[in-house]
Amino acid sequence: MNFGGIYPALLTPFDKKDCVHKSVLEELVEFNLKKGVKGFYVGGSTAEAFLLSLEERKEILRIVAEKAAGRCVLIAHIGCIAAKHALELGKYAERLGYDMISSIAPFYYKFTFEEIKGYYFEMVDHIGLPMLIYNFPVFSGVNLTVENVSEFLNDERFAGIKHTSTDYFALSRYKAAFPEKLVMNGYDETFLAGLAMGADGAIGSTFNFMADKFIAIQDCFLKSDIKRAQKLQGDANKIIEALCKVGVMQGEKAILEKMGFDFGNARKPFRTLEQKEKDMLYDTIKTYL
Repeated sequence: MNFGGIYPALLTPFDKKDCVHKSVLEELVEFNLKKGVKGFYVGGSTAEAFLLSLEERKEILRIVAEKAAGRCVLIAHIGCIAAKHALELGKYAERLGYDMISSIAPFYYKFTFEEIKGYYFEMVDHIGLPMLIYNFPVFSGVNLTVENVSEFLNDERFAGIKHTSTDYFALSRYKAAFPEKLVMNGYDETFLAGLAMGADGAIGSTFNFMADKFIAIQDCFLKSDIKRAQKLQGDANKIIEALCKVGVMQGEKAILEKMGFDFGNARKPFRTLEQKEKDMLYDTIKTYL
């Protein structure tokens, strides 16, 4: 199966009691399916995974699986510092019928590569789903080198890598060494660069509300309409630039609120945006969305 394409890294809506807002998450899934996304990356950084309990993370996996109902590819992010918690999430995702699991490398304690390698192989040894490595050095503090990644991708149980890094030389080396493996771009603002260096698609947070723009970028790239692709990427980047000024997570939720989704705020310690910040975002999306 070709897993390349556009995958929103789903945000988590919260209700007024700070609980997962089931109906709004279902609405978001349906909204993006209608836009033509290839699938969803569920429970990742954008979902505020590390601000959620294990039970909340399971709840999100279940809601999305039930709503998607076999209509798209589902990737469950199971990353945890504790391997036993990641295993619990992964086995649950397998029971729900997910197509793939993914995990950030265990972080904070400065684990050795051998410890990180042991973590990933424990996942694939006990969960019957292919693993998509998640390399996000800026946030995790773990930079998986091309040599490190090769130790995983030589094993058929590893589907590929989500590469959230501006090291596009590394991305091109992954693809050159493992052309049959899935290589997914992570930074929305450099998606076109990732495509040029061999990415099969992307997993991104702004795809929650503008997936169609990135689907169009990839379509233009494949048709060699680079000028149009650059224009679309430039428009997306104007929105991303505005998000960076106020906080990406909070800003994306504010945009979805404006679009009619009762999304609530990002979970504390994320702050609540001021109205003037929301107004700036709204002015930006009027022009570029």
